[in-house]
Amino acid sequence: MTTAQTQELDVQPTPLALLLLGREADPRSERGVECPGDLPSPSDPDLVERARAAKAKLGDKVFVLGHHYQRDEVIQFADVTGDSFKLARDAAARPQAEYIVFCGVHFMAESADILTGDDQKVVLPDLAAGCSMADMATAEQVAECWDVLTEAGIAEQVVPVSYMNSSADIKAFTGKHGGTICTSSNAKRALDWAFQQGEKVLFLPDQHLGRNTAVRDMGMSLKDCVVYNPHKPNGGLTAEELRAAKMILWRGHCSVHGRFSLDSVNEVRERIPGVNVLVHPECRHEVVAAADHVGSTEYIIKTLEAAPAGSKWAIGTELNLVRRLANRFASEDKEIVFLDRTVCFCSTMNRIDLPHLVWALESLAEGTLVNRIEVDKETEAFAKLALERMLALP
Repeated sequence: MTTAQTQELDVQPTPLALLLLGREADPRSERGVECPGDLPSPSDPDLVERARAAKAKLGDKVFVLGHHYQRDEVIQFADVTGDSFKLARDAAARPQAEYIVFCGVHFMAESADILTGDDQKVVLPDLAAGCSMADMATAEQVAECWDVLTEAGIAEQVVPVSYMNSSADIKAFTGKHGGTICTSSNAKRALDWAFQQGEKVLFLPDQHLGRNTAVRDMGMSLKDCVVYNPHKPNGGLTAEELRAAKMILWRGHCSVHGRFSLDSVNEVRERIPGVNVLVHPECRHEVVAAADHVGSTEYIIKTLEAAPAGSKWAIGTELNLVRRLANRFASEDKEIVFLDRTVCFCSTMNRIDLPHLVWALESLAEGTLVNRIEVDKETEAFAKLALERMLALP
């Protein structure tokens, strides 16, 4: 329907509809809306050489980080690869690098800015590279949730634990309220610590990682978990339900890992006899329960490295990584397939493409700072406090 037709029918598009159509911006979202300057054409055959030349001109002044979910055309220029927290720590370990170019998404670049020195500048090649999961918990929503917990008389018993995949604002809230950050590999240690500090945990923003860790790794029951929905009054929960719960899970999820289903697992087992199902803990609980192995991105890589030749694997994580691993281990006769038949890239991660990377590197090489990610000092202080608590976990 055209704009003229909607005007004739006196239909007013909602802000959400405009946002989805790319005609509006949400200032409260971590997604960026601009990329100043002209990007090179994606069909330019000289893009690879231009990226190499700009990176060589910058020399030690630039340090390029590449998340595992990045496309191959970008990952080839990364000085280091890894998950979000590993990359942020790698950046902090390179104080001589004036520019940190983070090929990932917005919250990752924020974490890098928090952990690096004041004289280092973190650049995100495309400001529109956000994270749908991180966007599912805003500072205003979480503050309102804390008010609900206070009214229920349980806020003093609750320790917030926030997943690394969250905005700097949420990390700062966590630090301010005595909580810690976790990754997918240390979530159990973070929860063990949290339950030593209080009786309940508010887990942000991924409900699946929180639920899977509590039930699969810590022996809790599904009845110990409730889901707080920020779009419903009081989170859609009664005060009695909040008081009875041990785990208050935020209603958030990963748009990639949330797509895998129990049907996906059953179908691949029928299609590939003897297959090992290996999934990320951001997957739904029923998928994790049906899998043979569950672990972080780094765990997935290490498991496949140690797997015997001739073994068969169905992987439940982002497709760029699965495809890269399949190619890497093909010579060892390891059969590695995507868990679901539906192709599923991380759409926001894929916004970091070669044209954006070339534009960012060439701009820096010419002395023009672009797309800097900078966390304000107060937010940084409380977010860093939460991160330091994670680093101090036993």
